[in-house]
Amino acid sequence: MATTEQPAGASAAPPRTQDRTWHDVFLPEDVRHVRRMARDAVATHLAPVAREIGSQIESRDAFPWSAFRGLASEGCFAVPFPEPYGAGLDHPMLATCIVTEEIAYESSSLAGVYDGQCILNARCLSFAQDHVRAKVLPGLISGELAFSFATTEPDASSDLTPSALKTIATRTEDGFVVNGRKRWITNSIVADWLCILCRDGENEACTMLLVDMKSPGVTVGEPDLKMGHRGQITADIVLEDVHVPADHALGAAGKGLATALASLAAGRVGIAAAGVGVAQAALDLAVERTRTRELFGKKIGEMQHWQYRLAEHATQLEAARSMYYKAAVRLDRGDRAGEPEASMAKSFATRLANDVARDAIQVHGGYGFARRIAATGEEFRLEEIYRDAKILEIFEGANEVLQWVIARHLIGRDVTG
Repeated sequence: MATTEQPAGASAAPPRTQDRTWHDVFLPEDVRHVRRMARDAVATHLAPVAREIGSQIESRDAFPWSAFRGLASEGCFAVPFPEPYGAGLDHPMLATCIVTEEIAYESSSLAGVYDGQCILNARCLSFAQDHVRAKVLPGLISGELAFSFATTEPDASSDLTPSALKTIATRTEDGFVVNGRKRWITNSIVADWLCILCRDGENEACTMLLVDMKSPGVTVGEPDLKMGHRGQITADIVLEDVHVPADHALGAAGKGLATALASLAAGRVGIAAAGVGVAQAALDLAVERTRTRELFGKKIGEMQHWQYRLAEHATQLEAARSMYYKAAVRLDRGDRAGEPEASMAKSFATRLANDVARDAIQVHGGYGFARRIAATGEEFRLEEIYRDAKILEIFEGANEVLQWVIARHLIGRDVTG
């Protein structure tokens, strides 16, 4: 007879299968400590509040400051940066992606917040003048200052060519005046600084600028209400005649698209790492359930279908982690694009996160579909994982666009366009 007994310790974290199936045999010496550092920081500062973050309704008061600043206090925000401000690692991108994976294992939305603060903006600020970095990096690394990265507009997302952008930076004698609207901007409701991509006047060129969010003319809208990633709070930013000093250009004026694309390429690898973290969390829950749930008088783990299915996911997870490692190392070696590996890693890992989440829910049956059981008060995480996983296939380059990027490398732009 079929049974639907509740899983033992439904609210407790399952054992990590990663610790017995994955081996960092090629990990550079300078980052060997990073996974343990990040895992400890996540356990201390994020895990206790992660489920609350994942189920909250977005609001101006809902930004997860305790987790954000807690991770910063343990050194997680220092990882991407060189000395004298940051950790000074030889492989900062690889290390930052490892931190991202560990955060995503517990909260995909906080991994999105971290990606914005420590990958997109970190890479963007590498194009800033030295005195500007000296002004803003200490606050970013300490978590006292929050940063936003803005390229997307209501009608411009995957296409960031100058003709698609409606946010205009008009040059003046001492800098720029910016007018426009940006959409889906992470951390916007609390941001102190904004890295923003603008069309350079009427030119067919873009400029990337660092904007003080306290400047007159900057308005932040109400938070968007989303299916998932509720800790990654987004909102529109409207700029009306906002003055930006000339020395706050990130890279050369008129060359901002290169700055933005370099940042997005790094972010792409970071989201690949987040996909791995989400897939790993879903796999661990599925494995634990197959070991404990009985159906027709035997454990689900005795059924070959689930043995083979989870073995396939574990194999794909091994590949996905290796792919983001390789893409990150390429960036650390000076290849700003990291293609095609960056696109391969992101599209593969984020699709895997959705596949594993879906199968993990199936393994759990009704308990996988539930957030909370009223009779017992037990809470279940898989519905949050499933809601969160989908956006990973969309932002930082939609997976369909990334397949086109891969095809251009594979077949050639003369054919693909």
